[in-house]
This record gives sequence, C-alpha cells and structure tokens, in this order.
Amino acid sequence: MAKEKAIRELEDLPGIGETTAEKLRALGIASLEQVAVKSPHELAEITGISVEAAKKAVQAAQESTTINYETGEAILEKRKEIGKITTGSKDLDELIGGGVETNAITEAYGKFSSGKSQIAFQLAVNVQLPKKDGGMDGAALFIDTEGTFRPERIASMAAAAGMDQKKVLENIIVVRAITTDQQILTAERADKLIQEKNIKLIIVDSMTSLFRSEFLGRGALGERQQKLNSHVHRLQTLADKYNIAVYITNQVMDNPGIMFGDPTTPIGGNVLAHAATTRLYLRKSKEEKRIVRLVDSPSQPEGECVIKVTPNGIKD
Repeated sequence: MAKEKAIRELEDLPGIGETTAEKLRALGIASLEQVAVKSPHELAEITGISVEAAKKAVQAAQESTTINYETGEAILEKRKEIGKITTGSKDLDELIGGGVETNAITEAYGKFSSGKSQIAFQLAVNVQLPKKDGGMDGAALFIDTEGTFRPERIASMAAAAGMDQKKVLENIIVVRAITTDQQILTAERADKLIQEKNIKLIIVDSMTSLFRSEFLGRGALGERQQKLNSHVHRLQTLADKYNIAVYITNQVMDNPGIMFGDPTTPIGGNVLAHAATTRLYLRKSKEEKRIVRLVDSPSQPEGECVIKVTPNGIKD
C-alpha cells in the first residue's frame, strides 16, 4: 500500500494544485492554518473548485495542523529570554518597559521629520552593543522603502558611542525595496540571512509607504489590507522564531472626522493597530526635541516623554 504524502504546503492538499495554491497566496492565504479555518463553501467560492473538493482540502488542512498548548508558567520562563534594545534615551526606554523588545513589533508613527527614522538608525547601532550595555550582540536588517537610509548618520552615531564605524555599517544589511512585492519578499526570504548574519533587529522604514502609493482608491483597499496583513504577520513570525526585535515606522494622515483633539491617524487601519505590540506616536517640538507618546502596550501604561535628536544620536 502506497504511503500517504505528507501535507506541508498548500500544493499538497487534495484538490489544490499549483495554480489554485498561487491563487490562494495572491489572496493572502499562504498557510495550512488559514485554509483550515475556511468553510468549504468559502474556499470553493474563492478558488473555483467544487464544494466537495474544498471539503476534502479543509479537512486535510485541519488534520495537518497542530495547536501547541502551553501553561502560563512555561510562557513566563520563555519571557525571561526576551531581549531589550536601548533607544539611547533612558526616559524612552523606561516608557516602553526597558527598551525595544524582541519577539515583538514596535511601531512608531508620526508626521515628516518627527524622529521615526532617527530612532531606527539609533536602534541599528545599539543592537550591536553587548547585552550588558543595552544591545543584543547582533546585526540589523534594514528594509528601506523610502530611500531614507543614511550611512553617514549611522557612522556619526557609532563614533559618538565609541564604536568602530566601519564594523557598525558592515553589520547593517540594507535592502532598498521599490515595490511592495520586493518589500514582502525580503521578509519571506529572511530566514537564511537572519541565521548567517546573526540578525537581531529588523527595521522597516516605512511599513506603509509603498502600499499607500501602489493601492490607490477604495476599490484597492481590500487587497492592500490583505497583503499588509500577510506581511506584518510574517514579520511577527520571524520575531517569534528567532527571538528578534522588529521596529517599523508608519506614515500618518489627518482624519477629518475627528472634531476635537489631534486628528493625526496612522495608516494601515486595524491591521497594523492589532499587529503592533507597542505603538509610539512621535511629534516634533522645539529645535531638537521630540515628544513620544506611548499609545498602546500590553504591559506598560500610556504616557509621554521628551527625547532629543542630536548630532550624536537619540538622547534624553
């Protein structure tokens, strides 16, 4: 009797060939788990296969996926392995619970020149510090979607910290993404790079810029949000799998529906709001000062602090 083929990819599911699998991935359904939670009728409708074939595919996906149960105590033990990267500002570190956490996505949003990219540069330097000094003894992957990466700025921050400028720049792997497909693909193929280069921080600056320019109008909003959702979940998977930190910057828009208070609203809607572990709102103040507000955190209360963006980097 022939041994049944193990189901690991969408193509391995009964009734789902390569063409149908590609159609599913284009719709943001890229894993067996995502198929397992679909109803046969829903799967049949989006793929064009029969309801009977969809029923078999869903059942096979459910049987091939597992749910890992853990006790709260086991999770607490795991949490002890989480690292924290200093931002360069003690006040900001304190606001977010000791620094930018691994196993998590930290999002910073704000208007142009509010300091989002400056924090990104500082983290790319600081992640290379020893753990005792607020680093992770690791390298950084910088996904640049707006052409904002400035090696000169990195070099000046490294020099101010007494670090070897050349070595610091060598430990930052920069990918200049000019389409959303390139941006997404960089995260999809990051596993090998993370292991080979000891990547401990992924930066995406900015997360939403390309999505915003490629998907125009309300008609494209659904597709945009699906692709964005899939991308941000991939980043979270990498954070969990390799115990690394993810820092993303986000653009903003003015919401005319807000009559009182600050109308500044981050792009990405609920997809990013729910995906980010920690959300920071940055505002420009006088001269070098920036006001940072902690908008959302699972463990820290809302609050604000003031940082300075100086020639030597982020300071109190």
